[in-house]
Amino acid sequence: MSKKQPSPEEVSAEEEEVSETLQEESKETAGEVQEEETEEQPSAEEEATVEKAEEKEEEEAEEAEEEGEEIEIVEERIYTIPLRKVWGPPRGKRTPRAMRLLRAFVKRHMKAENVEVSNEVNEELWARGIRKPPREIKVRLVKDKEGRVIVYPATA
Repeated sequence: MSKKQPSPEEVSAEEEEVSETLQEESKETAGEVQEEETEEQPSAEEEATVEKAEEKEEEEAEEAEEEGEEIEIVEERIYTIPLRKVWGPPRGKRTPRAMRLLRAFVKRHMKAENVEVSNEVNEELWARGIRKPPREIKVRLVKDKEGRVIVYPATA
């Protein structure tokens, strides 16, 4: 006895019925999941504490924006750097040499390879031009967690 093969129309009709039942079942389970999610809402006290924490984070973010870049300070020192060796070379090479001496001093004392000089310190060195740099300069050295050292004026 041979079994009769179903026609393609009958196969497609059966597939549609199966897909419809699967869709109905998935809708029901989705409805159950939504009901479970709505039951687990936080209480008013928990919402208040979360809101307070968010407000604090926003205030800290605003303060950081006002200050500019936020640097995690590992070490901070104040030095008076003598620049008397700058006055030996010809007049036209004194201030660039002062900058090199400043960087060398910072590298030696803070044990860092990456040294950045702030605009204020640069302006202080170049205030009287290339011929007459200061004899000494007072600076604040700030080392961050990445090992970078930034040179700021000590008075600011």
